[in-house]
Amino acid sequence: MKSIAALAFAAGLMTSAPALAQDHWIAHNAEVAAVDAAVRAPLEAYLTGHATGAQEAFRAAFHPDAELWGTRNGALIRMTAEEYVGRASGAPAADEAQRRRWIESVEVVGDTAYAKIVLDYPAVRFTDWMTLMKIDGRWLIVNKAFLAEPKS
Repeated sequence: MKSIAALAFAAGLMTSAPALAQDHWIAHNAEVAAVDAAVRAPLEAYLTGHATGAQEAFRAAFHPDAELWGTRNGALIRMTAEEYVGRASGAPAADEAQRRRWIESVEVVGDTAYAKIVLDYPAVRFTDWMTLMKIDGRWLIVNKAFLAEPKS
């Protein structure tokens, strides 16, 4: 009986939540799916943040001292993790149903890892390179470098 109630509760959450183009992320290949869940956790939180606009998801992904560097339209962009988190709207983007995102690859060496993530949106395709570290027993993104490529 408890399992039926749990299924009904989960179904209610799914129908009341905004429609997303997909799960918050997809395992692009079997190698990514096989990576330890603890290593994937901050990457999945990051993608959940993009899908939902939830600042809490981004905070779960990044170390508080993380930095983000990238280029967009030829301009260098640099910000702290908190500046990045502060840009999250708290709601999915209007075109969320047309957005795709995935973890392209992950490599783990000891307590350090790096990952490549692709965010494929209608007007732009972002490629993110994340550096992660295991800090106090928890994996977190400590650096993000990105490239934004407009589609036109």
